[in-house]
Amino acid sequence: MSVPPRPQGPVIRPYRAEDRDAVAEICVRTAAGGGDARGIYSDDLLMPDVYCLPYVTYAPDLAWVVDDDDTVIGYVVAVADTRAFVEWYARDWAPGFRTRHPEPGAMGRDFHYGEDQLVRDGADPQRMLRGITPDELAAYPAHLHIDLLPRGQRRGLGRRLLDTLRAELSSRGVPGVHLGMDPGNTNARAFYDAYGFQELPSHRPDVPLLGIPTR
Repeated sequence: MSVPPRPQGPVIRPYRAEDRDAVAEICVRTAAGGGDARGIYSDDLLMPDVYCLPYVTYAPDLAWVVDDDDTVIGYVVAVADTRAFVEWYARDWAPGFRTRHPEPGAMGRDFHYGEDQLVRDGADPQRMLRGITPDELAAYPAHLHIDLLPRGQRRGLGRRLLDTLRAELSSRGVPGVHLGMDPGNTNARAFYDAYGFQELPSHRPDVPLLGIPTR
């Protein structure tokens, strides 16, 4: 029996449990304004423990990765209902986070996103509801995080990840999705603008929040 040919080039596929470590590594390697944040904080798992690992724990069915020859080089993670995610995070994730990261370490103090702030954010799920109005949250109830290693950038893979996520959210009746971003990551902002995200009017320019309908 003939074996189907192996797909050529990167493929978008659903997240699997064995991708967890790769997703965490990509998160920290793109966390410094799009650059590598390894070694900036006292624990390289601190950033993933806030911005990707809770998502693949809570909603692995809303996570996809870019698989390039059996190497994961990018991902998108999301939740369909931010309010429900905040409730879960407060109940099931924040207590463990506080145990793993009881206080800021000595590193990262000169970085624009200091370890003290990152530890506070990781223990405070209500931050996800601050600065977005009820009307905006009703229009964009989902939110996402997306990251690609440099080898996966400028190849249309980010667009494919977002297209995949938006199609799934739309099929679930979710009207829109939002994201927050580091204002210093100008390359990411250019990508989001080109893709069609719009800055939500209630948000401050120094902490941009962008939204887009799912269809």
